[in-house]
Amino acid sequence: MIELQVDAESGVAELIFNKPKAMNSLGIADLAELSDALDAAAKAQPKALIVRGEGKGFSAGRNIKGLNPREDDATDFLANKVTPVLRQLDEFPAPTFAAVHGPCLGVGLGIALACDVVYVAEDAKFGSPFANLGATLDSGGHHLFVERLGPHRAMDLIITGELISGAEAVRAGLFSRALPAEELLGFTRGVAKRAAQGATLAFMASRKLVQDIRDNGTGLWDSVEQENIAQGKLCETEDYYEGFDAFNEKRKPQFKGA
Repeated sequence: MIELQVDAESGVAELIFNKPKAMNSLGIADLAELSDALDAAAKAQPKALIVRGEGKGFSAGRNIKGLNPREDDATDFLANKVTPVLRQLDEFPAPTFAAVHGPCLGVGLGIALACDVVYVAEDAKFGSPFANLGATLDSGGHHLFVERLGPHRAMDLIITGELISGAEAVRAGLFSRALPAEELLGFTRGVAKRAAQGATLAFMASRKLVQDIRDNGTGLWDSVEQENIAQGKLCETEDYYEGFDAFNEKRKPQFKGA
């Protein structure tokens, strides 16, 4: 169900949800497979990673077909099966890109959130369709909606169960860019390839700074201090030397991620 493709020439790996008949919904076995695929991808040492889904959607979330709610331990599923995979993706040792089309809900939304960059199809669907299940939004959805949309719009989406389009989501500041569905994958691959050929050490340093602000609410001057330290570390790398040499020599830099 989870496929891993690594293009050694471009330096880009792709993790693909390939269970289209189930709208790429994820059960316990699928999440274990995803974790193993992330480990394998990290060992391949790509310079960028794309996460995407086959078929009509990215992922409809947890696979609940046939689930007996009286025997379900939702806390165990989310805390011990889902959250570790989200953290694993959040800490992946290369820039990560989600290419999202169709439904992206629940666990699927959490997977997209764990990526560094999220490109979405204009007609992708996001929201909280759990009201009819007596369940609540999970996998980081509350944080995303409240932080980006505010508490009132977040509660509106939760109570009504209405879904918003990819275009609307980007206008509201939820994700990176919205594109026509037929252009989404090609665009994402193009950006990922450029990132893989770019100053990946600098990208990862910025990711650490961004995540610190996201997770710890780091203020302006503390962030400035951390930027100063990060820049100092980068100025001792071969990529830093190459970037400045290329600028002064008026040529394209050849970064090596070192």
